[in-house]
Amino acid sequence: MSVSGVATPGPGDPSEAPGAAGRTVALVTLGCSRNEVDSEELAGRLTAGGWTLVEDAAEADVAVVNTCGFVEQAKKDSIDALLEAGDLKETGRTRAVVAVGCLAERYGEQLAEQLPEADGVLGFDSYQDMSSHLQAILDGHPPASHTPRDRRTLLPIAPAQRQDRSAGVALPGHQQIAPADFVTANSQGTDAAVRTSGPPVVRARLDGRPWAPLKIASGCDRRCAFCAIPMFRGSFVSRRPHEILQEARWLAERGVREVFLVSENTTSYGKDLGDLRLLEQLLPELAAVEGIDRVRVSYLQPAEIRPELLEVMARTAGVTPYFDISFQHASGPLLRRMRRFGDRQSFLSLLRVVRERLPQAGIRSNVIVGFPGETEEDLAELTTFLEEAELDVVGVFGYSDEDGTEAETYGDKLTREVIDERVALVTGLVEQLTAQRAMDRVGEQVSVLVEEVGAPGGSGGVEVVGRAEQQGPDVDGSTLLVGWPTGRPPAVGDIVRAEVVDTEGVDLIARVLNPVSGESDDSGRDLTVRRLGAEPGVVPRAEEVLTS
Repeated sequence: MSVSGVATPGPGDPSEAPGAAGRTVALVTLGCSRNEVDSEELAGRLTAGGWTLVEDAAEADVAVVNTCGFVEQAKKDSIDALLEAGDLKETGRTRAVVAVGCLAERYGEQLAEQLPEADGVLGFDSYQDMSSHLQAILDGHPPASHTPRDRRTLLPIAPAQRQDRSAGVALPGHQQIAPADFVTANSQGTDAAVRTSGPPVVRARLDGRPWAPLKIASGCDRRCAFCAIPMFRGSFVSRRPHEILQEARWLAERGVREVFLVSENTTSYGKDLGDLRLLEQLLPELAAVEGIDRVRVSYLQPAEIRPELLEVMARTAGVTPYFDISFQHASGPLLRRMRRFGDRQSFLSLLRVVRERLPQAGIRSNVIVGFPGETEEDLAELTTFLEEAELDVVGVFGYSDEDGTEAETYGDKLTREVIDERVALVTGLVEQLTAQRAMDRVGEQVSVLVEEVGAPGGSGGVEVVGRAEQQGPDVDGSTLLVGWPTGRPPAVGDIVRAEVVDTEGVDLIARVLNPVSGESDDSGRDLTVRRLGAEPGVVPRAEEVLTS
């Protein structure tokens, strides 16, 4: 069972409160980094409600599966995880399995009918009361399964009118809390880093990673013909800048060195707050948060990337030279059919502008192959674009009908055999092109965040793996560090300068540069090794929870 992580209760934890002793819960997270934020917020709420988080679902009274409902394969993976968790009721401590997340929100009662192994199917509206819902399930009085609805209807069409109404709509990951709800939890000492002022942060870290996703908005106003996300995530809503900065500080206090800004559409940030330039203002403020060395931006819509945004991303120290740009295809006519903008030439022009400002930038994208009506000419336009674009990472997805989308009603659908053939063709091309792009980086100097330190090998050395600034978390490859300086043992959270000496696919192999006394960048930071928690007591333990 893949579990997102564990937060270990300490003395005074609410799990020791009367009536709470012994209640354990495991959170299993599938899908994207946005779901990871939602799981950690749920973990914070459950911890405040008296639950103890455990890593192994077999040791939990309740296994909560945070599902993904994006594409067909993701839905299958979520169903498999629920079935696997259900098996634990026969062999382990587990008494109940609860489905939450996008699949539960999207299908609700239908999912509950088809999957009796789930003892509860709860939508986003249940998140704030999750503790009582789980207790009710254990007590034999489960709440009614979620009834799906189009969440776009919950907020006004006009973005400027949404903020005042959004407080009444469940927005996972937006820290929608009443501070009074957590006074008791704070007084019990659930967090060794409790603040006496400022808004609380309801989140529990579920791992010890030196990076964390940070949600800046939810929902999407675009109407891409293939995508169902707006129906179950709702209209686009930005979080206010001070809330984001507060959570970034909270993460930094727990050892996070890199914040990964996530949303369905980052380039729309601020439009419902009356200023589309808010992202340009927010990025330098995030980069200035003490303890945060990297700010990484994800999910940029090519049609919405502004010159001013590019300029801020290029000139702000601490903002990574990384561009996650959602192209989806490169054929102009097919993109119109997808209800999107752009074409091969406009996308190549955008990439030229990016590289003029940041020649070493890492650029990733996703493409859909086999969309209804895709011709051989459309496919050729896509492969030509990929050959010219020099992208670092490309995710290749075969089209599948998604319930309720416009594309589901289209004719001219390709057979599954043709789609699979095209996926194989484009995937093979992408593997060659991205491997070559990685090879082109040999000789470049990179900044690497250490994420894994292995056990010593036969020669006494250790395997040290991290990510260069150009590499996003989880899916963009990694960097193996060799030649670590003697006398300075590596640690997770170190940030080091290294020179790329070899590659393996999209992964880089880089030699750590020898320390040079006094060498620093303009901010005075050591260029070779920066150490996480160098001063004793500065950084709280990563497993500490809950509010600050």
